Amino acid sequence: MKELNDIIIAYDRAVLQNKRTALATVVKVEGSSYRRPGARMLVTEDGEITGAISGGCLEGDALRKAQFAIFQQKNKLEIYDTNDEDDLKFGVQLGCNGIVYILFEPIKNNDEGNPINLLKKIGAKRKDAILVTVFSTDKNSVQKGTCCFVNEEESIFRSDEMKVFQTECIQVLEDRLSVIKDYPEGFSVLFQFVPPSVQLIIIGAGNDAQSLMDMAFLLGWYIIVIDGRPMYATQQRFPKANKIAVAVSSEILRTINIDEQTAIVLMTHNYNYDIAAVEQLINTNCDYIGILGPKKKLLKMFDDLNDKGIVIDDNLMKNTYSPVGLDIGAETSEEISLSIIADIMAVFAKRKGSSLKERPTEIHIRATMSNHD
Repeated sequence: MKELNDIIIAYDRAVLQNKRTALATVVKVEGSSYRRPGARMLVTEDGEITGAISGGCLEGDALRKAQFAIFQQKNKLEIYDTNDEDDLKFGVQLGCNGIVYILFEPIKNNDEGNPINLLKKIGAKRKDAILVTVFSTDKNSVQKGTCCFVNEEESIFRSDEMKVFQTECIQVLEDRLSVIKDYPEGFSVLFQFVPPSVQLIIIGAGNDAQSLMDMAFLLGWYIIVIDGRPMYATQQRFPKANKIAVAVSSEILRTINIDEQTAIVLMTHNYNYDIAAVEQLINTNCDYIGILGPKKKLLKMFDDLNDKGIVIDDNLMKNTYSPVGLDIGAETSEEISLSIIADIMAVFAKRKGSSLKERPTEIHIRATMSNHD
């Protein structure tokens, strides 16, 4: 979501400066590539770039192609093939043994359904969403481009003919996994699943929480800081937090809304505050509850809750991470914050957090490829 938000900000700035723009989108990948389908980059007519469609090897040529699309005011598809000597000649040199399909769309500012406005709809609410992009691998065919937005509450289609994708959108929304479908009519569709950014709730406003805020901010996460001490939970101490709340432990749930993309980290260094917070979180179905401190602290916490007649079920045990963070030998607050952030990312990505060199399969999860029946 951070990249999409950066693109939206850059677009709004370009509009104020009366600059024309184009959006470059990775719509399909064959083989290996640095970025996967759905990666985007905004280009202004004078060459400013926001976002990325590769590790840097495509951006130079893609900049020129985007400027040409702006000049022509026409959607265009370009194909970059590592085995194509012409690509190597022009200095693309992907180095990933893959074929990357990039769609370039000039943005028409007066079109309410333009791709950037659809991106804005995604960021407006913390809801899973589907973004639909129609393209053809035949470069000479008409490229319809980004045309639909769907979430559980609303649907936006740039034209009535695009409503035929409604059923597929609902299915992708349920599966929470991007899909690329080839249609017999000669076009393909990227149904991109876009979850909201991670919401990180930091309970405890000590000095070590500041570095955790800083790292989460770099990733574009939505950050909430909660503490019972008004002198600690302040905007001055946590300027990058989206929300700051002063609350006693019994009122934590009144200040937050937990969804599927929420991670909670308890770092108050106050046992009584922490255990009262855990007692509230037991029935919230939060997928990540991290607790700073040694394992014996967690075991004592669970024993004390059991003594109060509170049942610690398997789901809570599975979703509680203490000591919190990945085992990377962290000692300083910055290193500990890094290990916590990495652990949260691994959990939400359903990964083990181990070294990539030990991974027997591909790094990225591919968008499912299928033919439309």
